[in-house]
Amino acid sequence: MASIRILVVDDSVVIRKLLCDTLSGDPDLEVIASAGDGRIALAKISQLHPDLVTLDVEMPVMNGLETLAELRKLYPKLPVIMFSTLTERGASATLDALSLGASDYATKPSNTTSAAALESIRCELIPKIKALCPAAATKLRTLPPPRPATPARPRSNHPIEIVAIGTSTGGPNALAEVLPGIPQNFPVPIVVVQHMPPVFTHLLAERLARQCRIPVAEGRADVNLAAGHAWIAPGNFHMTVARAGLRWRLELNQDPPRHSCRPAVDVLFRSVAAAYRAHVLAVVMTGMGSDGVAGAQQIREAGGDVIIQDEASAVVWGMPGLVYAAGQADGVYPLGQLASEITRRVLQSRAPRPALTSNHLIAAEPRSK
Repeated sequence: MASIRILVVDDSVVIRKLLCDTLSGDPDLEVIASAGDGRIALAKISQLHPDLVTLDVEMPVMNGLETLAELRKLYPKLPVIMFSTLTERGASATLDALSLGASDYATKPSNTTSAAALESIRCELIPKIKALCPAAATKLRTLPPPRPATPARPRSNHPIEIVAIGTSTGGPNALAEVLPGIPQNFPVPIVVVQHMPPVFTHLLAERLARQCRIPVAEGRADVNLAAGHAWIAPGNFHMTVARAGLRWRLELNQDPPRHSCRPAVDVLFRSVAAAYRAHVLAVVMTGMGSDGVAGAQQIREAGGDVIIQDEASAVVWGMPGLVYAAGQADGVYPLGQLASEITRRVLQSRAPRPALTSNHLIAAEPRSK
């Protein structure tokens, strides 16, 4: 298989060398060129046709956001990973980039001369590159039609009391489509894990709150869950749900990462299954890796339902695809249908059921011969 051809764009000579050396050390990757600003990068893309671009946010002449906007006009499907600092300014610019069509992001190491910096790039950036370019022929690859859902189980009669969502790569844009479609009078709480570091999750929650008809906030310890509210797990903390008397509340912890993630979808899903049993609807959307598979299984074993985003609309069909492969999906839907499907399932499960009358009972009795 041919290697994945990468263009590195960063105004820092030190960062360019760090990225080029580290990425080139992987046998599946080839850095074909680098550029110090966006204008040079756009020219090199037209000449070299890379499989993927890493793009710095802050650059002279033409910054990362300006470059991305132009790039998307010419190359709408070319994978782009933003490379930004772990600061509020960097996080805000990264979220802007994701809304403009960036495929994913990675954070710059604070100390570019340390062994930890190299390890950070190897552990964070390289897996994302490979997930976005599963073959060197990514540009020519076409997705197969969505596969049918896992054979349906008998539908539960339990009313849904909570919706739990898990997502990663491509998740901010997916959430920005799903959560604004949730109606204002939504009758249950929503809890979300989006794989992101600190600062990023806070800004993501703020942005979603401005777009949604329901309140959205970053999760905090000891907050009581309320119907029609959504909480995003904070970066570097696992978020769980626990029973508190007659109510349920959020709890945070810094237990070891799961699947190299904190927050982790599995941790949230397992806590929701334990607290709500069969009264759960879980949703697994776009993302790389296997986080959410074990939690989805536990939700279904407790009697709850799990639906997933389909392959065609996902940036990376890793998380939902593995839930599907494990036989833990009760439905597969395009991103554009998830909000209406979540709402339909919740409202339908909670609709009053007609009581049996004497006429029903008579009609149900077998007739004597």
